[in-house]
Amino acid sequence: MQTTTLSFDNTHTHGTLFTNVLRARHQSFIVQRKWNLPQVDGMEFDQYDTPQSRWIAVHDGGQVLAGIRLTPTTARCGIYSYMIRDAQAGLLATIPDTLLFGQAPVSPKVWESSRVFIAHDVPSCLRSRVQRDLMTEMVNTAQLLGAERLLGLCPQVWGRWMRRIGFRTEVAGPPIEIDGVVNQCVAMDCGATRH
Repeated sequence: MQTTTLSFDNTHTHGTLFTNVLRARHQSFIVQRKWNLPQVDGMEFDQYDTPQSRWIAVHDGGQVLAGIRLTPTTARCGIYSYMIRDAQAGLLATIPDTLLFGQAPVSPKVWESSRVFIAHDVPSCLRSRVQRDLMTEMVNTAQLLGAERLLGLCPQVWGRWMRRIGFRTEVAGPPIEIDGVVNQCVAMDCGATRH
């Protein structure tokens, strides 16, 4: 099992890993969670999958076990910036605009984490290791990209779970229900993530 950070610059060196990440996202978000998202050829994608983003994969051979997308809060693509800011601006009908306590940041030192998933078929005996490897690679990659802080909208239980495995997080918005799941914006200081 290994972790890889993908970008548009390096996808050619990793064979089909990037398309396998998009296929695993399709399975996780469209098949399992029944989200209505863009898809083609069994791959899920959206307006934030641009050269500005990075994708982290935990994988074993060609099988993607988990993934996450990192997008700078300075990103721009047409009318879009990053998911949390666009939701706050009312551009995303499926996410309430009240998801943050304050104004969505725009800073090269703050990146958004989104599209976090653990494949449904990861055995329970590996799940903790996969989650820990995913979060560790996320923080390492964010630091290499110059991020001091990460911001993400995730199921409320993820914030508590991340604190339990040693990552320092803080609540950045109120609990909101999306598709029957209670979610919450969480912020993480990349410089002081482990305690």
